[in-house]
Amino acid sequence: MPVYQRHGKIPHKRHIVFRKPDGSLYHEELFGTEGFSGVSSLVYHLNPPTIVKEAGEPWSVRPKIAVEDNLRARSYQGFNIPPTDDYLASRKTLFVNDDMTIGLAAPRKSMNDYYFKNADADEMIFIHKGNGVLRSMYGSVDFEYGDYVIVPRGTVYQIKFETEDNRLLIVESHSPITTPKRYSNDKGQFLEHSPFCERDFKLPYALETHEEEGEFKVLIKKRGLIYPYIYGTHPFDVVGWDGYNFPYAFSIFNFEPITGRIHMPPPIHQQFEGRNFVICSFVPRLYDYHPDAIPAPYHHSNIDSDELLYYVDGDFMSRNNIQKGQITLHPGGIPHGPHPGAIERSIGKKETGELAVMIDPFNPVKITEEALAIEVKDYHKSWILQESAH
Repeated sequence: MPVYQRHGKIPHKRHIVFRKPDGSLYHEELFGTEGFSGVSSLVYHLNPPTIVKEAGEPWSVRPKIAVEDNLRARSYQGFNIPPTDDYLASRKTLFVNDDMTIGLAAPRKSMNDYYFKNADADEMIFIHKGNGVLRSMYGSVDFEYGDYVIVPRGTVYQIKFETEDNRLLIVESHSPITTPKRYSNDKGQFLEHSPFCERDFKLPYALETHEEEGEFKVLIKKRGLIYPYIYGTHPFDVVGWDGYNFPYAFSIFNFEPITGRIHMPPPIHQQFEGRNFVICSFVPRLYDYHPDAIPAPYHHSNIDSDELLYYVDGDFMSRNNIQKGQITLHPGGIPHGPHPGAIERSIGKKETGELAVMIDPFNPVKITEEALAIEVKDYHKSWILQESAH
């Protein structure tokens, strides 16, 4: 999200002498992605961010692929992922392609004795259950139920949960996660027809400058391996920073739905995008108001993308027997649409209270062993009319 931020102490020009009270230099770091062409921030450390005391042997968290190629509608009970104390150990990858991974997590404990850095991917962490704070060298970002937390790749962070009952939906993107370009003008400001604006974002606050030296464990993820590093100085030793690259949060409840007289297509729900995928927010809204409108979505063919829908809350009007935390996968290449009875059920309804996150990868996803362990059997048969199923 290209909104300029400035916190703490910084010099009046980039890349010039900037001294501490004792006369020694602060250590400037350019933090950005896509070479030198993407968004970035300039960060000023008390110490060089390069003091490595130990680099341990990595271990693999690469998912085991169970289904390489899929052309079957599938569903998964996400809340069947068992809770695990450790944040990283709780993360289970369910779907993967060359652009992204999609997974779930149910951590019970905060990250108290280590910090984490994803050197491969931007992270989108959707908070289905739980609340707390994400801390980084940029400051703190509070989160709660319904928040998307966006963490740019390479950010060292630590999560403090206030509860033990936490449920997370996590997307790792090998390209920057951004808001849709069509919502902004050429200066980067959100337009009047955008379903959200700059006021809706939770930005970092309360910059903390830690002067501690010692041993600080940072677990770094790169190409599916976790590398344990021990740094000699605290990773949050920043006295000031400015720029456009930093973690932030956005509440799904701040998404303002776009409605019309007749049923509108899914792109009106778009929240984020990356290379070869989009993320959409389905939120409570008024239904279509043409006198003969059918609020349920029309049948449509997924030709160019898979569609994954994560059900958060409410009664999702186009599906039967859906539970919180459930995921449906409708693969590109075959049509899908409302379950039997959903179209008639929707006629005359004035509003919906549904809450869901939709992820459309434009390249097919592979399905992992972790996903098969929570799969709903024979979901692809759920469109069979009851009377013809006997």
